[in-house]
Amino acid sequence: MNARLEKLKQRARKRTHKKFRHDIPKSLVEDAEIKSLAGPLQLSRCMKRVLEMEKPLILPDERIVFTRTAKPLPYCAGAGNICGDWPMALDQGLLKRREVALATRQRMKDDKEAVEFSNAAIETIDAVLDLAKRYAKEARKKGKGKLAKILDWVPAHQPRNFHEALQSLKFLHGCIWLSGSMHVGLGRFDQYMWPYYKEDIDSGKLNKKKAEELMAEFFISLNKDTDLYPGVQIGDNGQSMMLGGMTRDGQDGVNDLTWMVIRVSQAVNMIDPKVNLRVNKNTSLELLKEAAKLTRCGLGFPQYANDEVEIPALAAHGYDIEDARDYTVAACWEFIIPGRAMDVPNIAACSFPSAADKAIRAGLKEHESFDQIMERTRVNIKNQVDNYVDGMKKNSKWSPSPYYSVLLNGCLEKGRDVNRGGVKYYNYGIHGAGAANGADALAAVRKFVFEDKSIKADDLLEALESNYENDGVIRKKLHEQGPKVGNNDDTADKLMTQLFDWFSDACEAIKDNGRGGIVRPGTGTAMYYVWLVRKPEGAPPPEPYVAASADGRKEGEFISSSLAPSPGIKVRGPISVLQSFSKIDYHRVCNGGPITMELSDTVFRNEESLEKVAMLIRTFVQLGCQQLQLNALNVETLKDAKKHPEKYKNLVVRVWGWSGYFVELDQEYQDHIITRNMYAI
Repeated sequence: MNARLEKLKQRARKRTHKKFRHDIPKSLVEDAEIKSLAGPLQLSRCMKRVLEMEKPLILPDERIVFTRTAKPLPYCAGAGNICGDWPMALDQGLLKRREVALATRQRMKDDKEAVEFSNAAIETIDAVLDLAKRYAKEARKKGKGKLAKILDWVPAHQPRNFHEALQSLKFLHGCIWLSGSMHVGLGRFDQYMWPYYKEDIDSGKLNKKKAEELMAEFFISLNKDTDLYPGVQIGDNGQSMMLGGMTRDGQDGVNDLTWMVIRVSQAVNMIDPKVNLRVNKNTSLELLKEAAKLTRCGLGFPQYANDEVEIPALAAHGYDIEDARDYTVAACWEFIIPGRAMDVPNIAACSFPSAADKAIRAGLKEHESFDQIMERTRVNIKNQVDNYVDGMKKNSKWSPSPYYSVLLNGCLEKGRDVNRGGVKYYNYGIHGAGAANGADALAAVRKFVFEDKSIKADDLLEALESNYENDGVIRKKLHEQGPKVGNNDDTADKLMTQLFDWFSDACEAIKDNGRGGIVRPGTGTAMYYVWLVRKPEGAPPPEPYVAASADGRKEGEFISSSLAPSPGIKVRGPISVLQSFSKIDYHRVCNGGPITMELSDTVFRNEESLEKVAMLIRTFVQLGCQQLQLNALNVETLKDAKKHPEKYKNLVVRVWGWSGYFVELDQEYQDHIITRNMYAI
């Protein structure tokens, strides 16, 4: 990071460019001409108007440009949480994509839907190219001739070098947000950028230092407009990229750019892009140590995905093996296929704590056996899954996304929008939330009510109904003495794996999700660790809400985030946590969801400590786990940041599958992060 880049970073962080923004007139949304158009043309015309309102903005010292000046359109529920076919989009350029659309329009001239879609796609391409031309004109006006020549060429044509490839990606990617879509992934960055980088390095046109400087500027640029990107909180925007892993033809994909991204991300030290690293049993310890250095920055990434588990799991769920090898992540951690899928990997969350709690309360009231309580739990899980999918079948309305379709594989060629059959896969994903809490509650009931009979069923019911107000002794026993997931204790772990097996059964029973696809179970929670326990004031609790639960958790207290022990319990250490979660059959739960660990920042004090973190990651692979997320935290710092936010404006934390600035988060998310289990290794 040189002085120029530091200046760009501080300017982006302070968002000084906000003064150049202007509102989109309300008349645009109500425009009679736009409303009169057919589906895809309505969206393309709206995008065209929005891009026309963008005022080219080139700030001092910038070499990679595109800053939003028009405030956002309402999100149109088009395509989100998917990833473009970036290698295809870059290699062809928008003019070749336009030629494909023209050829399809001619070939399918008697197909009204194909003609309308092709016209809409062409209109969006022309709108993006027009904006690029205006940026080129602005660059010349400012005396930036080299930048103007770059913008004359990309994104219209295939980039001729690494700099042009980064600029082209910035334009293509940034315009998706202006099309009404959201959570736009960056895919396998080190794979599709590799040819441009390698050619420049081999020819001597570029050295590694200059390449890192360009990449750093690209990363900084991704942080400029994050306040305009919709999400649950600022930072929840889906700007994630995947590194390493197996290539489509089965080769090792780690290259110099894999290492460079990790180094540059350390130097830039901002919330975007969120870095993911694919690993296997042969991943070098040196690469894992370099990744641990990035974790030490406190950004909450890289997140790790185990190729040896996930590729077979995706193949088992119907993905062609070449596509399975090519997987990336969606917004947070959900595994998707770039460029070939309109999978919706987070339609809802199955609440294991709610399924267990309802079964426990009903079963104890009816004086049932523990096996009968377990059967109730199974039925509750199945009902949740069925209700979510039935709701999606009845109520989902997928808007066309003509511009995003331009950047995907097959849409222009088929004459079909991404939401009208243009891509290969249309699967849903459901999170399996709060597995540790659900299993811990069931384990406590089995042990204390049915086995040693130290708690009477009626007393437990009364304690649950009263939110443990007068039953502190019972609560303490449940919370502190019950079997817990995370201690490599089969007593609780087998119940957890049973919950996931039933969840998988329920998903596999659905042969058509309403779009010709399947339903993929996962192990994540996303924001549901808050939403499933939040009781709106003055309103009935949402389904599947969970009140006080038999693991000793009081009403309103959070459940675990993804695969993590229940908040506040004692566990032996990080290895026992990995051992517990290694028992899940990940071939059946391919949707993703990381084992989440908070490490004390003292863990990263020296080279020996970094090697221990690297060995922890290697152990995660060797045990056959699927996904891992490590966060470096200091609890006292977080508590002080709550009291004095003005002192910690740049403090970054991992929230669930994304990172954000701690002081910009709502208090409930801040509190959950502070209460998570902390480990030292």
